[in-house]
Amino acid sequence: MKYIIFGLGNPGEEYDFTRHNIGFDVLNKLANDEPWANANFGWRCDIKHKGRQLILIKPNTYMNLSGAAVKFWVQKEKVDIKNIIVVADELVLPLGSLRLKMSGSDAGHNGHKDIIKQLGTAAYPRLRFGIGNNFEPGKQVNFVLSKWSAIETEQVNKLIDKSVETIKMFVFNGPSVAMHFANTTNA
Repeated sequence: MKYIIFGLGNPGEEYDFTRHNIGFDVLNKLANDEPWANANFGWRCDIKHKGRQLILIKPNTYMNLSGAAVKFWVQKEKVDIKNIIVVADELVLPLGSLRLKMSGSDAGHNGHKDIIKQLGTAAYPRLRFGIGNNFEPGKQVNFVLSKWSAIETEQVNKLIDKSVETIKMFVFNGPSVAMHFANTTNA
């Protein structure tokens, strides 16, 4: 069984450890010190989990153009769309919340908007990582591109660990078990 896990974010050191790059952070934790290689449309790391092959992809296309990378790797690896997960930040969820969904709208997220456009469907699994929406009107960009506060970091690290466990459950135990785990408890 082969799965592709996409972690959305922006390339460049200035975006490291920002709210918008949480997809990269989750995949880095999932990779568990395995090496990343430059690949088409980003960085790739291959790992195994209980006999399952996981291809981890961190697109280098910038968040708003993530769809090109997702489409390329799904086609190249000939993976059924139900065997992918897209990990991204989510403003409408409070910090400490995860939601695993098998499909849905873009919910105003430009990365998901481009993926839906490129794939021609919104029916793909996504892990939504709550970053909250504690910003003043008109300051959304500054908020999502800001780094975590010292107070938030402990909670974020717990949620990253929970995200990794959710992904492992998805590939080994199936979507229903993973959704129950991710969606019913907070970090």
